[in-house]
Amino acid sequence: MSHCRLIVNPASGRGTAERFLPEIERLLSGQGVEFDTVRTERPWHGADLAEKAAREGCDVAVAVGGDGTVNEVLNGLLRAGHAGGRHCALGVVSVGQGNDFAFGARIPRDLAAACRVLALDHRQGMDVARVVGGDCPQGRYVGNGVGIGFDAVVGFEALKMKRLHGFPSYAVAAFKTTFLYFHAPLLRIEHDGGTITEKELMVSIMNGRRMGGGFLMAPHAENDDGLLDVCIAREVGKARVFTLIPKFMKGTQEREKEITTLRTRRIAVTALEGSLPAHADGETLCTAGKTLTIDLLPRAIEVVCQGPEGSE
Repeated sequence: MSHCRLIVNPASGRGTAERFLPEIERLLSGQGVEFDTVRTERPWHGADLAEKAAREGCDVAVAVGGDGTVNEVLNGLLRAGHAGGRHCALGVVSVGQGNDFAFGARIPRDLAAACRVLALDHRQGMDVARVVGGDCPQGRYVGNGVGIGFDAVVGFEALKMKRLHGFPSYAVAAFKTTFLYFHAPLLRIEHDGGTITEKELMVSIMNGRRMGGGFLMAPHAENDDGLLDVCIAREVGKARVFTLIPKFMKGTQEREKEITTLRTRRIAVTALEGSLPAHADGETLCTAGKTLTIDLLPRAIEVVCQGPEGSE
């Protein structure tokens, strides 16, 4: 039986993680899972705790929180691996707002089902992206995706909302951003297949399938195929933005003339005019960057998840 370390972000889901922790611990104990629990106390503490878990011989570091918590734990595990630490897999119990990483990694949202997945301990090798630039010149690992432009500003606005959370907060923020905030920058996008230079509403560089709790930026993405799925939306008028939003919710946007999709192992995005607001797994990467470079690392980490088609 694997030994798990639960890395809990008490603030995730605006306190949901702390409220649900006794139930999570009860469910894991009932499944016979061996575990101990630690809590994050500051930004990036989750990465430090994950690195320590790997160094101390834990089999699985379990992020109990949202996508930001998962990202920190992911970074800590890869940091430990590069430093020669013991192999440690990533587990997730989702109690955040978007929970997009779990959606793409076949990890159920339901607490009982998520704990059952940890007990069964099925592991899958997963690709990881590494983004360099903006406020992270040293680089940051990314499990789900990097959003540049409109969707990044939407995420920034969603975080400001006090009464809404989850997908509704992102939906309202999208409408607010359309009216008040975003101006498309002129970008140069260099990828394996060539270069694109034009004004872009947004560039979504995906390892997973979904962002913002309900926007299917890359509905056909596979997180173990060795490729990043990129969705680019050209600059459009405000009215057109409103008609495109439902397409992204359904994952049918690639049929629209303003949308370009491609797959690549590496991509560099440079603002020739304007700047790059960007997020990595929902966490602020930069508010006004100039160049971001994203590379894919094939099957860089193991994730505890459901078997194919949810089988046990």
